[in-house]
Parts: sequence; C-alpha cells; structure tokens
Amino acid sequence: MQTSPQTADTRTPAPGTTAASRRTRPARFARATVAASLVVGTALTVVSILLMPDFSGGLAESLQAIAAAGSTATISALGFASSQLFMAVGLVGLAHLLRNRVPVLAVLGGTLALLGAFGHAVYGGVNVVMLLMAQDLGAIDTHVAVLERTEQGLAIPFMAAGLLGTVLGFILLGVAVWRGGLGPRWVGPAMIFWVVLEFVGSGLSEWAGYASGVLYAVVFGALALAVLRSSLAHWMTAAEADVPLSEPVPAGAAG
Repeated sequence: MQTSPQTADTRTPAPGTTAASRRTRPARFARATVAASLVVGTALTVVSILLMPDFSGGLAESLQAIAAAGSTATISALGFASSQLFMAVGLVGLAHLLRNRVPVLAVLGGTLALLGAFGHAVYGGVNVVMLLMAQDLGAIDTHVAVLERTEQGLAIPFMAAGLLGTVLGFILLGVAVWRGGLGPRWVGPAMIFWVVLEFVGSGLSEWAGYASGVLYAVVFGALALAVLRSSLAHWMTAAEADVPLSEPVPAGAAG
C-alpha cells in the first residue's frame, strides 16, 4: 500500500527545515527568556508595591507595620527581591536588542539599569531581614539601632546604585527605545515619564504611586511584546548565522 503525498509531507520535513529549526532554537530561547523575564519581573514588582506595608514612619514604625501586615509583608519583600533578578535579565536583553540601532545609549542605559537592579536586590535583602526582626518586637530598639547603622554605612553605596542606576538607566533606555523605534512610539517617552511619576509624584500623592504601578506594567508589557515580535536575527550569534541550513551534497552524489 502506497503512502499518499499528503501523509508523506507531514512525516518528512522539507529540506533544511529541521536544520533551520535546530539553528534558531537558541535564539528563540533567548528571545522568549528576555520577554518572560520582563513580564515576570514586572508582575512581581507591582505585586510587591501593592502589598507593601506602610513605611512612611521611622524604622520602629516600619517594623511594627511589617508585624501587623503578616504574610502580605512577606510576599511583598520576597517579591521585590526576586523581581530584580528577572528585571536584570530583561533589561540586559532589551539593551542587547537595541545595541545595533543605538549602541551608545543601549550600552549605557543597560549598564546603569543593571546596576540599579543590583542595588535594589541588595537592599531587598535588608527588607527580608526586617521580616525576621518584626517577629521579635521585644528587641525593637536593638533592631532599629542595627538598621540605622546599616543605612548610614554599608548600605549607602547600594542604595545610591539602586536609585541613580534606575533613574538614569530608565531615562537612557527610554531614549534608546524611542530612537531605536522599538515597539509603539509612546513607549520610550512613557519610560521617562514613569521616572518622574515614581520618584517625584509618588512623594506628593498616594494616587501617583498607583498610577506609577499601572504605567510600569503597561510599559514593560509593551516592551515584552516588542521583544517577542523582534526578528530572530537579533538573537543569533555570528557563528549561528553562518551555519548552512543543510549539508552540502558531495560531488557526483546526485543523479
């Protein structure tokens, strides 16, 4: 019994199809990883901000607020610290995608944003330690003294890196996204506006903080989609791009 042409086509890939799929597999994985990191990092950041206890008072009041918040404070602290890993991967991938269009802005913006994520991750560890301190409010004076020494000493460079790296990195990446034409035209200016809204507006109005979270999610959701729609050529190494799709046929083998 002979196999129909349609059945044969579904079982036997076209010449070069398997080789092409194998060649682009690392690029597809890299592109998907960057897009997923932007989505997961953004989601964790927004959740951590929404569940964050009231830190408007001093260190003693902050520890008491953490104790009163219970599990939501734990989710907030762990979510914020974890989000920085995903955002670091996503922002470096974003800079990689932009490097051929606006190399200087992409490298500077990506480096500063990565520095900001590192600084925030370190200070996120302090927030995790505060979770344990909040379980022992009987020694709150001792805990406050330790935290004050930390904030006035070792934590200063990391706090500065988190603040300046994020502010300058996001501004430069916003300009890079706009000049590089990545995603909708409004995304780049929206990144810059988010910096103003987050670091200036949030201190003036509680609603500005909520608006900042919404804008953050919208901007990085749009960037994740732009990454997924980008050409695989941007994610392939020179060696992968030069690999032929199929092995050459030896002379005299045809016919």
